[in-house]
Amino acid sequence: MATSWESFLQDEQQLEELARQAVDRALAEGVLLRTSQEPSSSDVVSYAPFTLFPSVVPSALLEQAYAVQMDFNLLVDAVSQNAAFLEQTLSSTIKRDDFTARLFDIHKQVLKEGIAQTVFLGLNRSDYMFQRSADGSPALKQIEINTISASFGGLASRTPAVHRHVLNVLRKTKEAAKILSNNPSKGLAMGIAKAWELYGSANALVLLIAQEKERNIFDQRAIENELLSKNIHVIRRRFEDISEKGSLDQDRRLFVEGQEVAVVYFRDGYMPSQYSLQNWEARLLLERSCAVKCPDIATQLAGTKKVQQELSRVGILEVLLPGQAEVVARLRATFAGLYSLDMGEEGDQAITEALAAPSQFVLKPQREGGGNNLYGENMVQALERLKNSEERASYILMEKIEPEPFGNCLLRPGSPARVVQCISELGIFGVYVRQGKTLVMNKHVGHLLRTKAIEHADGGVAAGVAVLDNPYPV
Repeated sequence: MATSWESFLQDEQQLEELARQAVDRALAEGVLLRTSQEPSSSDVVSYAPFTLFPSVVPSALLEQAYAVQMDFNLLVDAVSQNAAFLEQTLSSTIKRDDFTARLFDIHKQVLKEGIAQTVFLGLNRSDYMFQRSADGSPALKQIEINTISASFGGLASRTPAVHRHVLNVLRKTKEAAKILSNNPSKGLAMGIAKAWELYGSANALVLLIAQEKERNIFDQRAIENELLSKNIHVIRRRFEDISEKGSLDQDRRLFVEGQEVAVVYFRDGYMPSQYSLQNWEARLLLERSCAVKCPDIATQLAGTKKVQQELSRVGILEVLLPGQAEVVARLRATFAGLYSLDMGEEGDQAITEALAAPSQFVLKPQREGGGNNLYGENMVQALERLKNSEERASYILMEKIEPEPFGNCLLRPGSPARVVQCISELGIFGVYVRQGKTLVMNKHVGHLLRTKAIEHADGGVAAGVAVLDNPYPV
C-alpha cells in the first residue's frame, strides 16, 4: 500500500529537516515524557518517540476494531462477574504463578467478605495486529486486552496535529485532512466522571495510584486535567501512602489523609516488581472498600493471558454471553490461535507443535508491561526447560501474527532519523460503567497506533521499543 510521501523516505537531507520540524511540533503539542535520567522530575523533559509519517491502516480493519470494542467491554465485564469461571480458568496458573496467585487471594477474600462496591468501571485497551492472509489481504487479530493501567490515551490525542503538520509542510493538505482526530483521554475521563457521579458524594476525590518514578506523567495528567475541568479533583498517591494514611470507616468508605475517595484509578500495580508486602496490604485495603476501583481485582484477573486463552475455546463465549450470537461472532473473528500449556495431552501437543515450528508461535507469561514474551530460539530453550514441569501452566502459547512490513522513520531523542522496516499495533480504548447489574455506559473512546522496527519482537512505547504513530486510513 504505497503512499504519496514514500518518495520522501529516499531523501536523507529532506528527512533530517522534516524530522527537526516534527520534533519541534511534538514538543509544542505536549507529546512529552520525563527523561530516564530524571524520571521523578519534570524539570527536564523530552519528546515521546514517534514516527515521522503516519502509517497506512486499512479503513475496514480500523472500523472492525472500533465495532468490536463494545463487545469486548461486555465480555470483560461478564468474566469479572463470573467467579466460578475465573476460579476454574486460573486454577492451574495460581499453583505456579505467585503474582496471579496473590491477586486471586485478594479476589477470594473480597468475595468472602462481600463486595462493598456497587459501581464498576472498566477502562481497557484491546490491541491488534494485521495478519497477512494467504491471499495477501490483511485480517484483524487480537494480541491482548489491557484491563489495568491502559496507557497513552493522553499522548495519542496530541500526535494527530504533529502528523498533519508534517504533511502540510510537504504541501499534502488533502492527505493531512485524512488524519483522524482522536482524544481517548477525554473519553477515559468521561468514564471516571460517570463512576464518580454514581458514587454519589460531591466532595469525594479520585485517587490515582501512581508510581514513584513515572516518566509517562503527561499522559496521566491529560486525564487529570479533563476531570478537573468537570470540577472533579484528583490526588496522586503511591501504594506506600495508602498503607500509611488510608483507612476504611464502618461502612467501608475509603479515606486517604481524611478525604473520602470515590474512585481509585490504578496506574501502578500490574507487575510483580511493583508490590512489596506493604503494597499488597494497601491493595487489599483498597479492594475491601466501597470506592469504585478501576480496575477491581476481578477485572484485572479477567485481563490475564490465561483467561484470554480460555476465552478462545469452543463454546466458552456462548456460556459467558448467552443469547448474543452476533456479539460472539464479532469477537471470535478477531481471535488468533491460543493454546493451553496445562499438564496433560493438550499441553503436550501444543509444545510438540511449537518445537517443530518455533517461528509460528509466541510463548507468553501472565505479565503486563511489555518485554516478557519469548520468541524463536529463546522460546525453544524455555519450552525444553518447562516441558516436563508444572511451571509450564503459568504460560500460554499463541500463534505468531505476521503483519506486512513497511518503511517509516522512527524519531527518538539522541538517535538519527533513519528509515527502517516496521510493523504496527492498533489499540482501541473502551469504557464501560455498571451500577449493580445495569450497564449505564459502554463506549469506544479512541485509538492508539504504535509502530516498531521489525527486529524488535516485543515491547511497547513505555518499554522503549515501539513509538507513537497515527493511522492513515486507506
